[in-house]
Amino acid sequence: MSERLTTEAGDGQRFIEGVTLGPKGSQRRGVEPPVSSVRRLRHMLRTRVSEHPALYLPFARRKYPGPEPEVISAQTQLVIDGYTRSAGTFAVYAFQLAQDEPVRIAHHLHAPAQLIAAARMRIPTLVLIREPQGAILSQLVQEPHVALRDALVAYARFHSCLRPYRRSFVVGEFNEVTQDFGAVIRRLNEQFGTSFREFVHTEANMRECFELVKERPPLEERPTRSSVLLEFESGLATREELRRERQRRPEPLPTRDLWVPSAEKEARKAALRERWLQPELAALRARAQAVYQWFLEEPSPGA
Repeated sequence: MSERLTTEAGDGQRFIEGVTLGPKGSQRRGVEPPVSSVRRLRHMLRTRVSEHPALYLPFARRKYPGPEPEVISAQTQLVIDGYTRSAGTFAVYAFQLAQDEPVRIAHHLHAPAQLIAAARMRIPTLVLIREPQGAILSQLVQEPHVALRDALVAYARFHSCLRPYRRSFVVGEFNEVTQDFGAVIRRLNEQFGTSFREFVHTEANMRECFELVKERPPLEERPTRSSVLLEFESGLATREELRRERQRRPEPLPTRDLWVPSAEKEARKAALRERWLQPELAALRARAQAVYQWFLEEPSPGA
């Protein structure tokens, strides 16, 4: 795969990160629906720059002043982050609901730079990981402007650049996080000498967690909605403050399935699976699967 930004092919087509673009930025018919070359370049540049803490984190702190996403700082007590669509929202809410006191968490940046910085600062860190097909098809449902090829490249790069720091993290695989998050928190405590309370998957706890997840506003609505929910994510508001704020509302907030599974999302992912299986994507799929498997099989930190 070419690592050059762009190069010209003999038939007049261009390549970006090994992805073929037509002369006007459209892709070959039957391979992937057209995504503008400008969007693809922006996605590729974000992928590259977000691997470097010195470049990306100052920019992120200006763009995301908080409370969500929350960028790592000297006040951070824990980092929970990973590639997008890897149960990050569930993990953050479930973790905070289990604690007696708020914990300052850096989260939802979906940038290797945040995790690399955490490793260098020796901050307790949970890296969330999901098998590539589940993560990427969910990403495309949420972000239809991202090309499948570009997402495959981004997924592999995201995890590959974390390999030198693997022993500085605890890894939480998607299914374990969503079904036995207490065991993941237990590994955090064992690795980092912390005493975080474990989340218990009772019916009441799961119901409360998913209620909060469904109330989480989309990005475009956040300036007009109460920030207490987002402050709770980052450890800037207590559980009781959040509950009091919810009780004071004259009516419940509208809920959405943006951050939780739904039948509609599953149907849209099913429609994408034919594209996922395209033979020309085989090498990219294999690379993504290899880095995922490597993270799961690598000995635990401190082993």
